[in-house]
This record gives sequence, structure tokens and C-alpha cells, in this order.
Amino acid sequence: MPDTPPTDPSPADQPAAQKKPADPRKAAIRKMVLACIGGMALIAFAVWLVHWWTHGRFIESTNDAYLQADQVTVSTRVAGFVDDVLVTENQKVSKGQVLLRLDERDPRARFEQARALADQGQAAITQTKAQIDAQDAQIAQAQARVQAAQAQADFADREVARYRALAATGAETSEHYDQLRNSSAQAHAQLAQATAGLQSAQRQLATYSAEILQAQARIEQAIAQQRTAQVDLDATTIRAAIDGRVGDKTARVGQYATVGTRMMTIVPVQDLYLVANFKETQIRRMRPGQPVEISIDALGGARIKGTVESFAPGTGAQFALLPPDNATGNFTKVVQRVPVRIRIQPEGSERAVLVPGLSVTAAVDTLVEPAADGGS
Repeated sequence: MPDTPPTDPSPADQPAAQKKPADPRKAAIRKMVLACIGGMALIAFAVWLVHWWTHGRFIESTNDAYLQADQVTVSTRVAGFVDDVLVTENQKVSKGQVLLRLDERDPRARFEQARALADQGQAAITQTKAQIDAQDAQIAQAQARVQAAQAQADFADREVARYRALAATGAETSEHYDQLRNSSAQAHAQLAQATAGLQSAQRQLATYSAEILQAQARIEQAIAQQRTAQVDLDATTIRAAIDGRVGDKTARVGQYATVGTRMMTIVPVQDLYLVANFKETQIRRMRPGQPVEISIDALGGARIKGTVESFAPGTGAQFALLPPDNATGNFTKVVQRVPVRIRIQPEGSERAVLVPGLSVTAAVDTLVEPAADGGS
């Protein structure tokens, strides 16, 4: 039987003593790299720990924060049909700019009616003053008649006095004396009539003066109605109360609007502010004037600066439509949140993107001591 050639043993079959020993230099380098990595990690952790202890633990942050603006609702003060809408959705408008116009025929008719009433009252005053002038002439005539009647009565009294003694001695007839007495009585009656006519003419002046006061009152009432009508007439032209952008526009040409109908909203996007709802456990060291770092989701996490401006006078639950009543039933303590108003300072490019309602993350540095006038 032929002999088989010997085969080389596999590396696994070789004894451990025959394996090639590892290079000690490579092992040393490996240990050195691991030691460096561990040292760097330890140094990084130490730096982070120092930063957290000296600064990081004083940062209070929340993502329950949203941009807001004091938007103004544009509504109607008078009822009427919409004649013209001069702005479009999302348009930028300035304070005093005309937004829309209503049909002004009804307010203008009321204005003209009030002006006619004022003119009518003025005409009544003019007429009464003319009557007063005529009455002054009648009073002068009455005074002249009184003077003439007084003179006639005085003359008649003197005649009676002269002939009384003659009639008593028989030098004059009793018939003539009686005629003189009758003439005196008639003269006094005419004097009384003239005096009464004078008094009546003088009292008529008071009546005319009262008519003038009534006419002046009607004029003042008409002027007030005219002013009210003018206000309504001016209200048919609706203008922007603030600078901003148009939103939520519902006004349409031909639409009938009642008093208080909501037409659109003006949003002052240039005056945005941030309301961050911090937990009650986070506001212990917060003060107005402290700096805030704000991360905005809409800008891809870009950060802008802000300043704590003020704190709400109560937690959000206190101003809810249905505030909780913790004095009934079982009670579970829930951490409350306090709205904090933050003033933001975006750049020009960032300001163009920011609108109310955007979500942000706000971080307040409570380590910084605010200035004396930092806020209220």
C-alpha cells in the first residue's frame, strides 16, 4: 500500500506556543488611544458639569410658548350694505388707511333731516325776533295811550275839584257838575284800559322770549342729531386703527352688515411678543428684565433674543372659561402654569416670517440680575 504524503497541520491544530506573539507597540498605542478618549470624555463631562453647576441649572425653559400680537377686530358701527372693499387678504395696511365703505344713503338722509330741523329752528328764531321788534312798537304806542289817558284823567279831576265848590254854593248847576264827574270817571276808565293794554303788550315780550328759548332748544337738539348723523355717516368709511396685516377677512361687496358685524382682523405682526407658560416651580428666580433665548420651530430652530417683560396676575387656570373648583370632591394636586410675557427682538429677515401662534421654546437665564428698570 503506497504511503500518503504528509499534510501541513491547520493553524487551529498548531499549539499555542507556536503562534506569533502580538506586537507590544500596537497594544501600547491602543491603550494610549483608549486612555485619551476616556480622558477627553472625562474632561468633557467635567466641563459640562461645571457649566451646569455654575450656569445651566439656572436656565428655566419651556416649550409651552407661543407668539402673540394684540390684534384688532374690524367691525361695523352702523348697519348697511357693503359698497366697496379696498383691501385683500394678508395685505399690509397702515393706520388710517380705508379698508371698506358701506352704503351711506341712510346716514346722509338723517344728516340732511337734522340739518333741516336746525334751519327750521333758526327761521323760527328770526321770525320771533321780528315779532319782538313789532311788539316793541306796540308797547310804545300803549305807553303813549297811557300817558294821554293819564293827562285826560288829571284834567277831569281838576275840573271836578273846581266846580265842586261852585255847585255847593249854587253858582253852578248840579247838572254841569254831574257831567264833569262823569267825564272824570270815563277818563279814569280809559286810563285803566290803556294801562291794561300796556301790561298785555309787555307780557307778550315774555311769550316771545320763551318762544326763542324753545326754538334754540330745538336747534340744539337738531344740531345733536346732526352730529350723531355725521358720526354715522363717517362710520360708513371704515379705516385701519393700527398698522398691520389683514387677516380673517369676511367682508364682501353687497353683503348686508348689522351693527357689530366682524369684517376682518388687523394683526400687528411688527409688534409680536411671546407668552411662555412656565410651571409654578420654575418662576421662583424669574424677574422682569432677565434675558431669554428663544428657539423658533418655523425658523428651523434658529435662536433669537428676548427679555422677560411681565408676569400674569394669576395662573392660566384662573382665567379659563370654567376655572377649576378644588374645594369639591377628591383633590389631586396639579402643577399650575403662569403666563410670562416676553419681549422679542427679531432681525429683519426673521421678522418677515414670524406670525402669531407659532410654537417656540423659551429659556430664561435666571442667574442674571435684571436692571432696576428691567420691567414691571
